[in-house]
Amino acid sequence: MEVVYFAGGCLWGVQAFIKTLPGVKFTEAGRANGTSHTLEGDYDGYAECVKTGFDPTVVTIRELMGYFFEIIDPYSLNKQGQDVGEKYRTGVYSEKPEHLKEARAFLGERNDYDLIVVEVLPLTNYVRSAEEHQDRLARCPNDYCHIPTKY
Repeated sequence: MEVVYFAGGCLWGVQAFIKTLPGVKFTEAGRANGTSHTLEGDYDGYAECVKTGFDPTVVTIRELMGYFFEIIDPYSLNKQGQDVGEKYRTGVYSEKPEHLKEARAFLGERNDYDLIVVEVLPLTNYVRSAEEHQDRLARCPNDYCHIPTKY
């Protein structure tokens, strides 16, 4: 089992989508790379993300990136759908340098590489989101989500 963190705008839809992917064993809504270790207080620079546990013998980082690109606008800085602000930026974070290398290779192979604003950075901090945000769309399917409902 390996873990990678995907930030793709509001985490509710991202989590609902990622849970459906082959090789994904668990997901958890959270915050990546903020400066605080708590959910309390002012915005601290985090990106809303989905902690993703996956089996690397079933799915690779490059394959996960391909799926991820199906649901994000990789050219939009700090905005996905109606969700606007730095916390809604897109990114891929990991504690494993190999994951970041694979993610950068995926981006570098694309013809539109120079237009992409998806961060690929080491994970420096992670905070689990409140329980009300875990699997939110499963409990509240009518809540707003920027991801097409076909997923």
